[in-house]
Amino acid sequence: MKTVIQRVSEAAVEIGKVKVTSINKGLLILLGIEDSDTSEDINWLCKKIINLRIFSDQDGVMNTSIKDTNGAILLVSQFTLYASTKKGNRPSYIKAAKPDIAIPLYKNFIETLQIELKKTIQTGVFGADMKVHLVNDGPVTILIDSKDKV
Repeated sequence: MKTVIQRVSEAAVEIGKVKVTSINKGLLILLGIEDSDTSEDINWLCKKIINLRIFSDQDGVMNTSIKDTNGAILLVSQFTLYASTKKGNRPSYIKAAKPDIAIPLYKNFIETLQIELKKTIQTGVFGADMKVHLVNDGPVTILIDSKDKV
């Protein structure tokens, strides 16, 4: 699994000019899933995200996590994180999991993240053509690939 994690002061998802969800201070997480991903990837990545110290403490140092700040999370599926651009100019998405594999993993990721955070998270709509609006706070943007955990 690959993620792009952005610390935001606000974020929202719009589908067909209708805002379907939004958050204030917290994290916008873009999630890419590949066929070889497992519940081990989900568990490791969710724990990493929940404990990632990228929010400022009282001294202005990035030393607190999303759970410490009681911030919100907006999770958006994004198969294009697995784009391969090695050949030509048209990206290949062959490594991105097809919906029959990706959807159950995506749902499991949501459930695990909610359990770890101990609150409901907001999500986009899997497979929908979404417009994602955000105000990146910092800016802080972190890339994490569960295959790089060792």
